[in-house]
Amino acid sequence: MSDTQKTILIIRTSALGDVAMAVPVIYALARQYPRWRVLVLTRPFFTRIFRQRPPNISFVLADWQGKHRGLAGLARLAQELARENIAAVADLHNVPRSWMIDLFFYFRGIPVAMTDKGRLKRRALTRLKNKHASPQRPYILRHADVLKRLHMPVRLESALLPSPAETRKRPLPVDIPQDGKPLVGVAPFARYPTKTYPPELMEQTVTLLAAQGCHVFLFGAKGKEERTLKHWEARHPGCTALPGRLEIEEELELMGRLDAMVSMDSANMHLASLAGIPVVSVWGSTTPQCGFMGWQQKEAYAICLHLPCQPCSISGRQECPLRHFDCMRSISPESVAKRVMHILSAAHRLRPE
Repeated sequence: MSDTQKTILIIRTSALGDVAMAVPVIYALARQYPRWRVLVLTRPFFTRIFRQRPPNISFVLADWQGKHRGLAGLARLAQELARENIAAVADLHNVPRSWMIDLFFYFRGIPVAMTDKGRLKRRALTRLKNKHASPQRPYILRHADVLKRLHMPVRLESALLPSPAETRKRPLPVDIPQDGKPLVGVAPFARYPTKTYPPELMEQTVTLLAAQGCHVFLFGAKGKEERTLKHWEARHPGCTALPGRLEIEEELELMGRLDAMVSMDSANMHLASLAGIPVVSVWGSTTPQCGFMGWQQKEAYAICLHLPCQPCSISGRQECPLRHFDCMRSISPESVAKRVMHILSAAHRLRPE
């Protein structure tokens, strides 16, 4: 393919963490092919995590509840995209809704490639008996494979995401202590219960981190999560509950100022990875073998017991199929706090006694 005045369509419309995983690949593509227009089909809210993006990235906004709803809406969206001079389609979602768009362009002779989700290998990895524990290829690399099949290979090291130093320039609507003590984020929630470290254990982890002199920022959503985190804030000096106080762009900026983050296998792990900070990730029904480690995160930072029953799901489930939930309940708060303190100490971020 020539790289002159053409458009490549990137499809990834959900969910937040999955879109965040695609960002390094999209940025690498845009920087390495500056004469290509990189058109990203996603939902309006997710465009906000594309901070300081290369100038050749633009968006088409999916309105699944409005004009793009149902088959008629998909047809309308396809017609809108047909006016964009698209020369290639990279489907990083690979779901029935995106297949309809893929077919629209495929039958018009436009090259189309999609992320290989390895669904058969997923089932072998997550079954409870006769488990075949072959690790899944990381999804960020799978996305890069899509571009290679379109004859647009990328070097992921060229992604050049905003550096933590660049996030320290603007004031934020929360107090950030300047006493030199470590700043640690804790994001204790995930979409599924089996991906969530039990709240009573995570609160103990927060207590231990605060006792070590860390300033702890608690990340979560409005509503039930907000109420829980405000209770923790009231009970533990040095903790700040963030729900309702920051927009997502501001959360990303704050993450970039932190020294470390504690998160589940969730969107916050991937957002913190985009912010360029080390993440202590805690794994339950999913494991790093599923291929969802954060961008440039070290598996040594991950806490996973690797029990014989793990993983039991690729994306999480409502309850433990064996009813014991040992994969999370057997992780001690001390081990989580110790991993954080090790990262801080190794980075020379702790003040000397």
